[in-house]
Amino acid sequence: MPDTPHAAGLPTDPSIHEADIVAAAHALRADSVALLRELVAHPSLLGHEQSAQSCMAQVFAALGLEVDEFQIDEDALRAHPGYSPSIASYEGRTNVVGIHRPAGPPRGRSLIFNGHIDVVPTGAQVLWTHAPFSATVEGDRVYGRGASDMKAGIVAYTMAYKALQSLGLEPASPVYFQSVIEEECTGNGALACLVRGYRADAAVIPEPISENGVMTCQLGVLWLAIEVLGKPVHASVAQTGVGAIDFTMYLYGALKKLEEKWNAPSARYRSFAHHKHPVNFNLGKIHGGEWASSVPSACRADVRIGFYPDMKVGKVKQEVEALLAAAYEAHPAHAALQYRIVYEGFQADGCHVPDDAPIVTAISQCHADVVGKPALPTSFTGTTDAKFFNLYGQTPAICYGPSGGANIHGIDEWASIDSMMQTTAVLAVFMARWCGVQRTA
Repeated sequence: MPDTPHAAGLPTDPSIHEADIVAAAHALRADSVALLRELVAHPSLLGHEQSAQSCMAQVFAALGLEVDEFQIDEDALRAHPGYSPSIASYEGRTNVVGIHRPAGPPRGRSLIFNGHIDVVPTGAQVLWTHAPFSATVEGDRVYGRGASDMKAGIVAYTMAYKALQSLGLEPASPVYFQSVIEEECTGNGALACLVRGYRADAAVIPEPISENGVMTCQLGVLWLAIEVLGKPVHASVAQTGVGAIDFTMYLYGALKKLEEKWNAPSARYRSFAHHKHPVNFNLGKIHGGEWASSVPSACRADVRIGFYPDMKVGKVKQEVEALLAAAYEAHPAHAALQYRIVYEGFQADGCHVPDDAPIVTAISQCHADVVGKPALPTSFTGTTDAKFFNLYGQTPAICYGPSGGANIHGIDEWASIDSMMQTTAVLAVFMARWCGVQRTA
């Protein structure tokens, strides 16, 4: 990249060169790997995030940031349109925000870095090459649940700030570093930061969405459970009953027809026009039955439904409910059966940031200058916390993070160290351009 002061026209010392910022970021490689390994070693599963959050509070404090650690007030969230029904108590679980306030009046644009500390379940541990929370390093990779999704991103934004500090610099505008809980099932952690009053001129979430890409568009996601009561009988006369598991799968089969309909090329939202299979209805968990020799009396299936940004949660619920009601009525034994829909977890609308929005063009240019090739706008067939900033926070938000996300939520999850350091360098340069930088006293 050119060895020149940043080109964004924001106030800065003309002696500051971006090449020095990039070098300072890469000089933190050992510190970055150590922090990533420490964070991965905290098994921050749903309801057990606090040890990792305590670690982040210490990290932010060591950087000289003001630390705002607070518990989510669910009652305050329920009235917000972005709220999703929680599936775990918030008692003893906190968000942590590190706050940078510049010396003197702000002279650039404010910024939020947001990352989630929670991780998804490990799955069958016998399938893992190394223990899921061992944070094993092999070559360029750090293995472990949450290494890529998204603790490497949290490390990247933390070390980007530390890189500026190492040069005796600070952002010339406020910067808020958010480490939030519960992104993987509701997003209520990020929403709680919004309700608490955090706003900025833009937000960046270092999620591992795509390599060398800037995520500008994401699907909406709805979680629901189908609870079924069947007609149980002895297995010797199973043909006279109706198993709850069988009927649950029948209803799920009806849902899959709606997935097929929404995936038709003519039905797709424009950002997903060339995607092979943008919408997925996933049967993520099922529990049913009581005894091998009894036709099951009860079953519950937990389903995740994706939908396009131009659809809304309320409309999706109506379509799903109508479809299941029709399938129920069409079943020959429906009079002997019962079902109900339970909404828990995500009720998240999709969102789309214009490709020419200032945050998109700014971080894309930083990537091009630091890496040497363009960062293209991409669309994500899942959801992230970017939705809260874009839909409710008057804060344009994108995702841009380290690569290595090919097996997030899968077995042997890993993060690329090289990519994490590249992201750190890009974020450090971006922070300097977006916020401006000034010498510290």
